[in-house]
Amino acid sequence: MAEAEEALRTLAHNVRTARNRAGLSLDELGRRAKVSKGALVGLEKAQGNPNFATLVRLADTLGVSVSALMEGPTEAHVRVMAADAVMPLWAGVQGSEARLMLTTSGPAPVEVWRWKLEPGEEYPSHPHQAGVVETVSVTSGRILLVVDSAEHLVEAGQTATFDGDVAHTYRGAGDEACHLIMTVHLPPGPASVG
Repeated sequence: MAEAEEALRTLAHNVRTARNRAGLSLDELGRRAKVSKGALVGLEKAQGNPNFATLVRLADTLGVSVSALMEGPTEAHVRVMAADAVMPLWAGVQGSEARLMLTTSGPAPVEVWRWKLEPGEEYPSHPHQAGVVETVSVTSGRILLVVDSAEHLVEAGQTATFDGDVAHTYRGAGDEACHLIMTVHLPPGPASVG
């Protein structure tokens, strides 16, 4: 439980710092990110439990990566992350999950995600900010990638890339779980929230 409390305090600090750096009031951030002011006040006080979609909308609005909102300061030049050391940011009812493994630093960060999608289970994503590019590399199974209403079957050994500023959905296809690595390439902007 102490780990979850510390993670929430880090998230609260990073959201408040990024909001102040962007010069946004709570009202304006809430309006742009479609998050209630009450939820933002609670979040900045390290209270509540924001869902994955809320974190993505806040990160997009603030021009930072999701992990920049979640991570404390880095202490080493090399970071090695084990999948079981990272809590899923999204979990489906059939056992699907998405884990944000890490985000690179620099002016145009890249998020590295590990996904598992059970057959038929899906995650619909809202459009990201302009300039976001996603890449999906399927390592086993297959995924039905729906981008701007067009369906694309991506199988093991294949990689797909697309502009993330349109509605898109990831759906497990076939008879077995689909495992994939996703990278989210963010446009140049603030590299960290401090």
